[in-house]
Amino acid sequence: MIHEFAAGVGTLLRGFALWRTRPRLLALGLIPAAISALLLAALLIPLGFSLGPITAWLTPFAEGWIAGWRDALRIALGVVLFVAGAVLSGLLFTALTLTIGDPFYQRIWREVERSLGGAEPTGETGFWSTVGEGLRLVVLGVLIALLTLALGFVPVVGGVLATVVGVLLSGRLLARELTARAFDARGLSRGDRARLLATGRARVLGFGVATQLCFMVPLGAVVTMPAAVAGSTMLARALTDRAAAADPDAIEAAQGA
Repeated sequence: MIHEFAAGVGTLLRGFALWRTRPRLLALGLIPAAISALLLAALLIPLGFSLGPITAWLTPFAEGWIAGWRDALRIALGVVLFVAGAVLSGLLFTALTLTIGDPFYQRIWREVERSLGGAEPTGETGFWSTVGEGLRLVVLGVLIALLTLALGFVPVVGGVLATVVGVLLSGRLLARELTARAFDARGLSRGDRARLLATGRARVLGFGVATQLCFMVPLGAVVTMPAAVAGSTMLARALTDRAAAADPDAIEAAQGA
């Protein structure tokens, strides 16, 4: 499991390696990523500056506490609020960026498919399919953010627990979303995609968590997004090839369905 998780992280690093070998290709993805980052920064930065008043409003019961305990509670709650906001913003960023920059990212993942060799998938993802996936990602992102916020109220371990769970769940969701285009181009249904992803849970999680952590670094999302699209294409190819080697007829039937 650890080896597979590390392989998922390595897949994202392979995507980053394209900045050295194919800088012009990946640079195409910077434009929509920068636009999305500016829009979300306009929401996240005010949240950061408002954490003090928000935490005070959420904890009126702590007014009579000893100053040290009151401040510790509010700082911990502020961290949880910011983590929940960062998790949600990462998913919103992905949905918005993929929708805005669909033509750019189509070119990136197709070039990566060609570089990997073998049969190139010829299916189209379609704009409305991208929009639908983006809306689904936003809805699930809101639920994850709410869960993260709720976990933050667990005594003592709430901050750590909320951060870990938030990153794990959002990372898994990111990986599923980013691989969707490569799977759609192969004509795989949502159920077939879910089964393929299930065959490499640890690898998918490693890729998604690494991507989410990069997204949480200031300006990291802009640079990471093109590499993540490239890496997700490699991930989808690896899972498809492994499944085909294990059961060629099942993959052929799924692609022909």
